Amino acid sequence: MEALKMKQFFAMLVVAMMMAASSVSAADAPAPSPTSDATTLFVPTIIASFVALVFGLLF
Repeated sequence: MEALKMKQFFAMLVVAMMMAASSVSAADAPAPSPTSDATTLFVPTIIASFVALVFGLLF
């Protein structure tokens, strides 16, 4: 039970680091044009969320 909690904590730490890294790169980038989709911020966050789900299901 403790190992499962440690693995889940590690997965959430990975998600938090990916979200922090994506927000920093988005802050340094120029503002998107009004016609763009502006989905570049959400792609790394979605990938990190799926990684956390896989870690939670497998371990």
